[in-house]
Amino acid sequence: MNTPKTVEKGISEIVGALTDPILVFPGGWGDTLPEWLKSVITLERLVMNMRTLKGELPTGTDAEACAYLNTASFTQPMGHDWTQIYLYIATKVYEKWRTKESGVTMPGDIRVESLNDEQMRDLNRLKAWLYKKRTTVRLEREQTERR
Repeated sequence: MNTPKTVEKGISEIVGALTDPILVFPGGWGDTLPEWLKSVITLERLVMNMRTLKGELPTGTDAEACAYLNTASFTQPMGHDWTQIYLYIATKVYEKWRTKESGVTMPGDIRVESLNDEQMRDLNRLKAWLYKKRTTVRLEREQTERR
């Protein structure tokens, strides 16, 4: 049964999918994100909301992780594992959302199809952190508006 609290939380999650900030690595590269990736982040957040309604635990999306790692790569060199994670998530997001008509695919020399267990754990921790961080920002904004 839906209580007023769960309905309010559901509405907050939908609004958050549309208005939460896109988290980028500190360093000033946030304005370099391509517009298509920003749109995909919103779409993937809405899909995550639907999955959450079906019982999945909410987390950051692949596109959010891609955006964060993209800006991190401009700020500082990444080690082998994080480079693999970035190329894996970039391959996944790009291949899923690119326009098929373009005929462009992820180049074979940088395509990463899978991660080892530790890299996957790191990626999942990053996505969980991104979700927690953006929802914290939203909750703080809502509290400020209520005051």
